[in-house]
Amino acid sequence: MKCFKEHAGWRKKTSGMLFFMLCCGMLRVHAQQADSIKTRDLREVAVTAPRADREVNPGQKMQAKELERLGSHSVADAIRFFAGLQIKDYGGIGGLKTVDIRSMGTNHVGVFYDGIQLGNAQNGQIDLGKFSLDNMEEIALYNGQKSNIFQPAKDFGSAGSIYMTCLKPKFAPGEKTHLRGTIKTGSFGLFNPSLLWQQKVTDKISASFSTEWVNATGRYKFRYRKLDDAGHVTYDTSAYRKNGDINAVRVEGGFNGILNGGEWNTKIYYYQSERGLPGTIVNNVFSHVDRQWDQNIFIQGHFRKDITKHYSILLNAKYAYDYTRYLAPDTARLYIDNHYRQYEMYFSMAHQYILTKWWTVSASGDFQWNRMDADLRNFTYPTRYTTLTAAATNLTFSRFSAQASLLGTFVSEDVKLNAGAPYQQQFTPAVFISWQPLPSPDFRVRAYYKRIFRMPTFNDLYYTDLGNNLLKPEFAKQYDAGITWNKTWSNGWLTQAAIETDAYYNEVTDKIVAVPGDNQFRWMMMNLGKVKIKGLDVKASAVWKLFQQVNFNTKLTYTFQRAQDFTDPADSFYGDQIIYIPRHSGSLILGADYKQWEANYSFIYTGERYNSKENKQKNYVEPWYTSDLSVGRQFQLQHTRFHITAQVNNVANQYYDVIYNYPMPGRNYRFIFTVNI
Repeated sequence: MKCFKEHAGWRKKTSGMLFFMLCCGMLRVHAQQADSIKTRDLREVAVTAPRADREVNPGQKMQAKELERLGSHSVADAIRFFAGLQIKDYGGIGGLKTVDIRSMGTNHVGVFYDGIQLGNAQNGQIDLGKFSLDNMEEIALYNGQKSNIFQPAKDFGSAGSIYMTCLKPKFAPGEKTHLRGTIKTGSFGLFNPSLLWQQKVTDKISASFSTEWVNATGRYKFRYRKLDDAGHVTYDTSAYRKNGDINAVRVEGGFNGILNGGEWNTKIYYYQSERGLPGTIVNNVFSHVDRQWDQNIFIQGHFRKDITKHYSILLNAKYAYDYTRYLAPDTARLYIDNHYRQYEMYFSMAHQYILTKWWTVSASGDFQWNRMDADLRNFTYPTRYTTLTAAATNLTFSRFSAQASLLGTFVSEDVKLNAGAPYQQQFTPAVFISWQPLPSPDFRVRAYYKRIFRMPTFNDLYYTDLGNNLLKPEFAKQYDAGITWNKTWSNGWLTQAAIETDAYYNEVTDKIVAVPGDNQFRWMMMNLGKVKIKGLDVKASAVWKLFQQVNFNTKLTYTFQRAQDFTDPADSFYGDQIIYIPRHSGSLILGADYKQWEANYSFIYTGERYNSKENKQKNYVEPWYTSDLSVGRQFQLQHTRFHITAQVNNVANQYYDVIYNYPMPGRNYRFIFTVNI
């Protein structure tokens, strides 16, 4: 890897290689032979009691038990049930899936895997369809930021964050080995086996290994309709979605350790896939031949230690390599065969000091180096140096809590060709408060303000023929006020109920929008200007004990969003709703357990939207909704536990598009068979 070039005086020849110190010596650890294998169900048990902690900014969470009940194929499928969140799904089991929180845009969402952020300097988008739920312990969504000041500076740098936490080995006395195998099959020619192995090495060190293979044809029937300017149907037909196949392999493993007053872990992750890009359905063209290959590798380490009873230190480090090949061999157009390579090094150090029992302060600093290579004509070959510093404080009293932070972001870039983006230096504050107005802890009021800054991505700035190095950085202000109420009862049918409501206002200036072109790999970049977003999120849940052996769970979310473009009063779309943002959306989950049986029903609704900046009939996208059903049963033979699940998704066989001209599957089926040893 090439040495860093000298640049402005603030930057030194920092390489970030310190992360190897966290990994050195770990390979010496070897697994001990298990003396015996005991039966253990690796599924986590969902906690139904209200949160005992007092987070200043509570997040939405799904534990392993609930994720398993949903039967979702990937992380993207599961988080659709969070309020205020929209998944942009480009169709099929292998289609690109990105997330938008409160209409802020995909690039304002930080995605963290076992505590360290996943990066993509090329386009800023993390494809959540790549991440499996087979080894997931928890998925959490935070608006603003997580209620924890003892964290890397990067964790303060997003408008919203998704945290994916993998299962950590937990062994009962006498246990040393856990094994779990799963096979998923069903519609689209799906064959999806996976394996999870956990091994106790010593009393304080454990190892885990997880692997998965996904193979599917991605072929499904869809309906295509074409409208005229008046919104009348001029064409209506059915066809089969082609070139939506995927063949992907994921392998990851690592070590977890416990220290006296601390912990550490290391992880290596590998993902490789080949998939077809089915493309848009336009002008009666129903099939495409574009292909994409991906290879993602990262090594990361984490170390936390309480040095004294007042002072703690946290170290995180990561190296990542991402390779993408995009092939468009259609002879009717220009032949394209492009290769992209991204390199990333990241190192973070955070400190926390407990001044008193009610006052804590922290400081953190991160350095990140990104480089991108591509075999494009006149490519810029950019290198980005990012330094982040954060200072934060936390005050906690009996009925009042508050957090405040200030993040400094410093970005400098080198390019081999053309002009690079100018040096950026920005400081962005955040304030969070939580108050218990009544003696009872069941009811709390909260609010926050946050200002955030992000740089355009490499694609935004430098993509050949499409990039725009004159793009302005994007700024956003967030305001939020909400209430939380939860209650538990020891007697009666209703054992728990909880309601959370948040009203928010976001203002984005020089908003950067990535609009798909003639395929889902090419994008057009533009500054939308000024966007104002008003919204309301409502979340309600309850746990019922209807009969002696029947437990019933309900979960409901609703979101209202008015996201309007206020760039130029002379524009015909001034004040219109921005692209693909529904005013109304929501979800419902109903679950029931009886002895060894379980059943689950889920419903998702997305209201009317528009696929262009002008909210007129020609650009109107109809509302859609889907219902999914599943039934499962557990049973045990000697020392082996089995779990079988059957699912019917999109029960009503509705034809719909999440993104216009990217049709989604109709009714489909899935069967899941799991063995725990």
